[in-house]
Amino acid sequence: MPSPAQTLIKPVVLVGMMGAGKTAIGGAMARALGVPFLDSDEALVEAANCSIAEIFERDGEEFFRARESEVIARLLDGAPAVLSTGGGAYLSADNRAMIAKRATTVWLKADLALLWERVRHKTTRPLLRTGDPYATLKDIYEARTPIYAKADLAVEAHASYSIDQMAARVIDALAGANLLKDKAS
Repeated sequence: MPSPAQTLIKPVVLVGMMGAGKTAIGGAMARALGVPFLDSDEALVEAANCSIAEIFERDGEEFFRARESEVIARLLDGAPAVLSTGGGAYLSADNRAMIAKRATTVWLKADLALLWERVRHKTTRPLLRTGDPYATLKDIYEARTPIYAKADLAVEAHASYSIDQMAARVIDALAGANLLKDKAS
């Protein structure tokens, strides 16, 4: 992990598939860097006063995506922080443009087998509520990978890494790209 004397130059937005670890890794990064951790899904649930699955079911994905964009814009308005986004947030060209102007994006790049292991028993993934959730995940993975590849940085996830180890790898990637500064600056 970095020296406590280092912090972010600008916000960092974590992107990637469901199950890549954006929330867990983002929280560990924020603690290590002494900055706030923000989660666009949590902020959206709080604003809507219902779960993401309920929003999808009641209002549809298009409505959800519009609210998600509004929430991300609001969360990027503050001081530099680590922001975890929902798996589909970065698919929107408008979101990518907004984020590119205001933050650094880091793709948490996990392979399909690791993602499946992490999400297969979760009931909180509305996009996987299908007759064949693995095939659905595979289709989503194949469609989204080229878009996630547009992120500023990519950090490969491995099943053997702990949350703190993965957070350290992301922070090292940020340091290597000169995206950290001394807190005294």
